[in-house]
Amino acid sequence: MRALQTAATGMMAQELNVQVISNNIANVRTTGYKRQTVHFQDLLYENFRRAGSATSETTQVPAGTFVGSGVKTVSTGRIMSQGNLTSTEKQYDLAIRGEGFFRVRMPDGRTTYTRDGSFDLDSQGQLVTRDGYQVEPGITIPNNATSVNINAQGSVEVMLPGQTAPQVLGQIQLVRFVNKVGLESIGDNLYIETAASGQPIEGFGGGEGFGNLQQNYLEEGNVQAVTELSSLIAAQRAYEMNSKVITAADQMMSATSAMFRG
Repeated sequence: MRALQTAATGMMAQELNVQVISNNIANVRTTGYKRQTVHFQDLLYENFRRAGSATSETTQVPAGTFVGSGVKTVSTGRIMSQGNLTSTEKQYDLAIRGEGFFRVRMPDGRTTYTRDGSFDLDSQGQLVTRDGYQVEPGITIPNNATSVNINAQGSVEVMLPGQTAPQVLGQIQLVRFVNKVGLESIGDNLYIETAASGQPIEGFGGGEGFGNLQQNYLEEGNVQAVTELSSLIAAQRAYEMNSKVITAADQMMSATSAMFRG
């Protein structure tokens, strides 16, 4: 019976949906995390009688007869909306209010991108991520700096002993993408560009199309716990309904088989 296969596709789709929701809930406190959502499409239809087919020389069928074969998952895209900013009182923590990503250089030479601005200094005084990956372009803070200020445009200024004016060390660069949903997640709060995302567009905080930097702040994940729990309940109910379809189809097949045996 076709209903068995159709319901099975529904159960597999909702199983994936629950996996995505569980990942969102698990990352509810992950800095810069962007929640995922699942998109579905219906599968092919078998037409038993096409709409508009002729029933006589002057009449035609107003509505056809066709049966679908289930559902498929087409994407698990990310919702790239702004997360709330929270104060950390750490001078190297940075949040982006608006569009943009930080550039991060990996040990193998690859360039990755992140919204997680929880930075620190390595043994050489370079600005790095929590995993020790270098933020680009490289910024090195002198070990005798008495204070560090990073303004909304990403300009890094330090006060050094014996100086009355701050010294500018460089400017933190941001990048954005035409299709940021097309970025590929590789874990550790990092993304890499793909053919779908397009090439990175470079700029600085406050520039056209770019957000501002906020020192001493981090961007929270954009997961809404209440929304995720509601989605989880809906996915669970959809899974249960598909399982009931399989049970009903099995009972109908058993009854039909018993009739033939009788």
